[in-house]
Amino acid sequence: MLHTRTTPAGRRRAFRQALASGRLLRMPGAVNPYSARLIQEAGFDAAYLSGAVLAADLGLPDIGLTTSTEVAARAAQTTRTTDLPVLIDADTGFGEPVNAARTLQLMEDAGLAGLHLEDQVNPKRCGHLDGKAVVPRQEMTRRLRAVVDARRDPDFLVMARTDARSVEGLDAAIDRARAYVDAGADAVFPEALASEAEFEAFRSAVGVPLLANMTEFGKGPLLDARTLADLGYNIVLYPVTLFRLAMGAVEDGLRTLAAEGTQAAVLDRMQTRSRLYEVLGYERYASFDPAVFDFGPPPGP
Repeated sequence: MLHTRTTPAGRRRAFRQALASGRLLRMPGAVNPYSARLIQEAGFDAAYLSGAVLAADLGLPDIGLTTSTEVAARAAQTTRTTDLPVLIDADTGFGEPVNAARTLQLMEDAGLAGLHLEDQVNPKRCGHLDGKAVVPRQEMTRRLRAVVDARRDPDFLVMARTDARSVEGLDAAIDRARAYVDAGADAVFPEALASEAEFEAFRSAVGVPLLANMTEFGKGPLLDARTLADLGYNIVLYPVTLFRLAMGAVEDGLRTLAAEGTQAAVLDRMQTRSRLYEVLGYERYASFDPAVFDFGPPPGP
């Protein structure tokens, strides 16, 4: 009722232990706090908060327009609803290294299990668009050292994302990843790898946990979980999948409603009222105060 039953510290320890287990952790991106609860119920290992989804939810493109406090506020709302560890996209840290350090502490306070920080320049852009630029390696290592030094909970995961593959090539991206590990990164997110062979090469060259980004309509192949597990990856990320599914359904529903003047034709595609109440746990609130839940749902779905 109201909140998760676990603590941020406990979820961080669990996330670290799961990463150390050697198995592949499956991590869909949440659209909102409610969807994080559905991710947990569906049996996934962790949830993710995508910067692209957070920006789109505000009606903004993914070009660095959101702020660290906006992102932290959504994170706190989400971590309240799920017992899963939650990883967040912290873009470039929202400013200079000292801003990145503050960002890390905001995300710790928001109950997250970790963040990833990328090596793009500001303003950043989606990692699967052309025209990206990356900062010099030394500048990114300064960002990483700042967030590592600012960390208060040693179990909070600091992941380095490199966008260098599309800018400087695979070998340079691998070299950067190694430098980022030396600067204190616990894990690495190689963005926009172009083939299964590149995923394999990255795994062979970098010794810390690796994240594979299986985003739709991107530059790389959509590898299945079994393939990624065989390649030795530790996390498979589906960052925007739920958002795209949800918004596609919204558009379809709006077209039907506009054309037919009623939603009757799409009722079978909707989550029912009773299912909504089940997910929200209405009945559990009665144990706290019977006056809160002293009614039954209306008849029908």
